[in-house]
Amino acid sequence: MRVPAGVLASYVVFDRKAGRVVLERRPRQTFRSASVVKILIALDYLDRHAASAADRALLVPMLRSSDDKAATEFWRRGGQKAIIERMVRKVGLSETAPPPAEKPGFWGYTALSARDVVKTYRYLLDEAPKAQREFVLEQLRKSTPCGTDGFDQSFGIPRAVKRPWAVKQGWSGFGEVPAEPCRGGGARGVAWRPDLGIGRPVLHTTGIVGDKIVVVLTLHPAGTSFRAAAARITTLTRQVCRAS
Repeated sequence: MRVPAGVLASYVVFDRKAGRVVLERRPRQTFRSASVVKILIALDYLDRHAASAADRALLVPMLRSSDDKAATEFWRRGGQKAIIERMVRKVGLSETAPPPAEKPGFWGYTALSARDVVKTYRYLLDEAPKAQREFVLEQLRKSTPCGTDGFDQSFGIPRAVKRPWAVKQGWSGFGEVPAEPCRGGGARGVAWRPDLGIGRPVLHTTGIVGDKIVVVLTLHPAGTSFRAAAARITTLTRQVCRAS
């Protein structure tokens, strides 16, 4: 697998039929989560509440279109870092940790690894209550081409492989608004301190591709454009999927 110079990349592919990891690189490397943490936020909320129609009106865009305002609302309701602490225990995560103490409201600064994201998907598919599983998977299958912040979230898995897939993407460090607004349709509008790569942009693609769980996490050199990072992770994801 060819990782571009200056890019820190981690990936894990878990084959559900074989019941094992079939491809991996730096599986325990920690990255800041960006929006990938929204799966944990949603599962924690659904585990502790009977979701109302109003709740679902927030959860749907949070999972389909990576809506940040919805994530911030559920982060507040769940007690911020307490969400991560509960999910670490429930899912058995090893490299996942809450944001740094000085940034308690920054849910996107949660630390995680590719191995832990695979564990999260395995929990969702095999252990989560049926109603939670079906609701979350429905939203991930209907991931919109555009995030609510205007960024194109069709990089990585959606662009590298054909359906069926269910995905949750993550991006951070490319500015508040995209240099090239997405036009693809869709929505508008804990004792250790991991290295979160703050100051460098991250781009992650994660999800279920057929019978496999695919997670590709990347950290790019400072100043990298979103377009360049998206092209890099899509190429890498295509290679990962072909090799597995």
